[in-house]
Amino acid sequence: MSETSYVILEGRGVLEIKGPDTRAFLQGLVSNDIDKVSEERAVYAAFLTPQGRFLHDFFIVQIGDALFLDCEAARLDDLKRRLTMFKLRSKIEITDASGAFVVAAVVGAGAASGFGFPAKAGQAKPWQGGAVFVDPRLAAAGLRALLPRDRAATLLENAGFARGSFADYERLRLSLGLPDGSRDMPVEKAILLENGIDELNGIDWNKGCYLGQELTARTKHRGLVRKRLLPVSIEGPAPASGTAVLADGKEAGTMRSSADGVGLAMLYLEFLEPADGSGRTFTAGAARLTPKKPDWAVF
Repeated sequence: MSETSYVILEGRGVLEIKGPDTRAFLQGLVSNDIDKVSEERAVYAAFLTPQGRFLHDFFIVQIGDALFLDCEAARLDDLKRRLTMFKLRSKIEITDASGAFVVAAVVGAGAASGFGFPAKAGQAKPWQGGAVFVDPRLAAAGLRALLPRDRAATLLENAGFARGSFADYERLRLSLGLPDGSRDMPVEKAILLENGIDELNGIDWNKGCYLGQELTARTKHRGLVRKRLLPVSIEGPAPASGTAVLADGKEAGTMRSSADGVGLAMLYLEFLEPADGSGRTFTAGAARLTPKKPDWAVF
């Protein structure tokens, strides 16, 4: 997506959390440091089971005196329900704000400068009754915008951005190796470090306790990561998510999401020798796969 353009991400929903206890409430539940969030900075974070398994991931941005979670629309009710379980006497309100706000991606050379700030991961600013921020995971993924639903497209087009296609954005996401929530991270099974969430700025190792922290920390400090989610190029028919990946006839991993010749696969590291799978033949169904280690990944 070389042209600077925007895409309305209809698969995303928005939760609003406000009240005097908002930050303390979220701080004890999510993997990143809520104290980092301001009108000038957004963060990426995850919400885990007590056993440290994936439940939800989301972006957190401040608009006015409230925090907004850019999350999966199809699973918003589940996220709201789970957060509400921990509310107890906290002075907060949790509201589905998807009717008022929509999420957009803005990508291409100069996307950040079009809003007047550098392309630095997490950089944010208020804009037109909402907020825009550089993707906190990876600046190469472009910007995200939380904007009034009834004016979002008009505001972005008036700012000089052309409407792009979701297919183009999906190819960009996959080529960068960025997981898309539960499409790529099985609920109550996935572990953050296997999916690159550490390198993608989704974990703060210096904050206090949060739900699922013990397993996450133990996995890091004991070096227990044996597999990683990696982008793969696909020759042949795209394998369905969940299809076994084979290397020289042995099970080497599992296919995740894909589109137009590129996808993500969870692969055992022992099969990535020589580096990035060169010298091995990876297959999934009738397709041949070529894994690539992203520049941002550390393993």
